[in-house]
Amino acid sequence: MEHMSDPTPHAQDVLDMQRLAGGHDAALNALMERHGQRLFHYLLRQVQSEAEANDLAQETFVKVYLNCTKFRAESKFSTWLYAIATNLVRTHYRWKGRHPEVSLDAHEEGQQSIGEVLPDTASSPHEMMIAEERSEQVRRAIQALPEDLRTPLILAEYENLSQAEIAGILNCTRKTVEMRIYHARQTLRKTLVELMDVSA
Repeated sequence: MEHMSDPTPHAQDVLDMQRLAGGHDAALNALMERHGQRLFHYLLRQVQSEAEANDLAQETFVKVYLNCTKFRAESKFSTWLYAIATNLVRTHYRWKGRHPEVSLDAHEEGQQSIGEVLPDTASSPHEMMIAEERSEQVRRAIQALPEDLRTPLILAEYENLSQAEIAGILNCTRKTVEMRIYHARQTLRKTLVELMDVSA
C-alpha cells in the first residue's frame, strides 16, 4: 500500500529541492523529468526557435541547481522555475537586440514550428494552407507584443496559470497581471484584424 502515501507533486518538488540542496545531484533529474517538457514549450512560445528554447531550458535548470539553497519550501517550485526562465528570456531578447541576426525568421532545415502539424481530417489543401497561414499570423502577432504583455498572455493562455501564479512569476500584483493580459488581448485582436484585412 506504499502508493497511498505518495507525496503530491508540490511536496515531491520541495523534497527534491531539499535533496538537491543537500548535495544529491540526481534530484535535479527528477525535477527535469517532471517540469522539463512543459518549460521547453513555454520557452518555445517565447522565442519561436527550438534550438534557443532548448538552450534556455538547460540554462534555467543550471540556475535551479546553482541557486537551490535559495528556494523556500513554502513557495511553489513551478512559480520559481518560470520566474527564472522568464528572466532568462528577458536577457536573451536584450542580447538579441544588441546582436541582430541576418534573418530572425529563418527556419532551421527539417524543423517544424508550432502549429504546423495539422490534423489529417483537414478537408482540402486550400483549407490547410489557410489554417497554417492563420496560426503563423497568430504566432507573429504574439511575438510582436512587448515583453511585458507577451509573457503574461503566454502564461495565461498556453500554460493555464492563474493570475496569482503569474503575479508570483513576474513579481507584480494580480491587478497588474489582469491589466497586462487585457491589453495584450486587445493589441493582439487589433493586429490580427489588420492582418486579416491585408491578406483578404
